[in-house]
Amino acid sequence: MKEVITLIKEQFGNLGIMFRISKYQDKSDYQSHYLGLVWEYLYPIIQIGIYWLVFGFGLKKGTSGGVDYLSWMVIGITPWFYMNSVVLDASKSIYLQVGMVSKMKFPVSVLPTIKVISNLSSFWAMLVVSIFIAFFKGGIVPNMYWIQWIYYFFAMVCWLVAFSIFNSTIAILVRDYRIFLQSLMRMLFYMSGVLFNFETNSFPAPLVRIFQLNPFFYIISGFRESMLGDDWFWQKPILTITFWLFVLFFLLVGSHLHYKFRSRFVDLI
Repeated sequence: MKEVITLIKEQFGNLGIMFRISKYQDKSDYQSHYLGLVWEYLYPIIQIGIYWLVFGFGLKKGTSGGVDYLSWMVIGITPWFYMNSVVLDASKSIYLQVGMVSKMKFPVSVLPTIKVISNLSSFWAMLVVSIFIAFFKGGIVPNMYWIQWIYYFFAMVCWLVAFSIFNSTIAILVRDYRIFLQSLMRMLFYMSGVLFNFETNSFPAPLVRIFQLNPFFYIISGFRESMLGDDWFWQKPILTITFWLFVLFFLLVGSHLHYKFRSRFVDLI
């Protein structure tokens, strides 16, 4: 637990520099592009547009729980795109930059968190577009349940920080781990209820309960319930407790491994 406290102190103690580095990385990533940082917002809008064309017009999907399918889908796919990008980017964050930061007085533990911050621009852009679609196509209007998206956003960030600390450390210790993680995220795309609702009679009840334990599903379904549903997060205590146990587990194990091997990161790379 002492390692977790140290890790959290490093995160909050370096918030300023993390935001500055995140902003610098965004500029450097797009400095050779004519549109520059516009791509941070244009790319997610293009992605949403493609799904709008395919699922909104091309396949003519029905509704999910009485809600327009396209609105249901884009509200769920927005946090998924963000989480998927953060998980994959953060897993290689220490591997790519540990050589540089090892020469500076800089806590390596904040490198994965920088990826959590740097991907937020795309997330906000996609969220705005998703709400726009839900409002104009699905007829969804704001209500009191929308306020709980703040909780799910906080939960999503906590999950990503804990999972990223773990992944970024394991990726250095086990070179093949990043390939495994990419395959895992592809599988979770279908197991997290991004494109279809598996909480129906079409799926065996035991399988549904297993899928519901997935932390990614908890976040995705939480955003949908906030924007489209009429339930509060405390109305599903088992899933909420399970989710935070996942966060605590990866935070404890990840921080322990991180501080145990941090002094050897350069040698291991």
